[in-house]
Amino acid sequence: MAQVQFYGTGRRKESVARVRLVAGDGRVVINGRNIDDYFGLETLKAIVRQPLVLTNTTDRYDVLVNVSGGGFTGQAGAIRHGIARALLKVDPELRPSLKKAGFLTRDPRMKERKKYGLKAARRAPQFSKR
Repeated sequence: MAQVQFYGTGRRKESVARVRLVAGDGRVVINGRNIDDYFGLETLKAIVRQPLVLTNTTDRYDVLVNVSGGGFTGQAGAIRHGIARALLKVDPELRPSLKKAGFLTRDPRMKERKKYGLKAARRAPQFSKR
């Protein structure tokens, strides 16, 4: 019998996370490593688990994640976004609580591009009167 899987794609900054929810006992595996090995900070682990804690599905699903791009904080946000989207596929009734918590909203903040005539996005060359 085929195992039921629920997919969700999460994004934040430059990070993209492909998330699979599989029936299990609550393990979180990121790029083949346990969450404790992947993220050193407890705050990042808490961010990843927020949608599961909110919907009381922490010990019901194993979370398998492939994430790439960006830094650790952006990756944690992308994983949270992907888990929330996958939980919607599990049960559409969870939408109001996930939306109220802000887990379904794609964070639009990105790095601003460098403009010509400037040293960075907004940093101008030093001005000298003489």
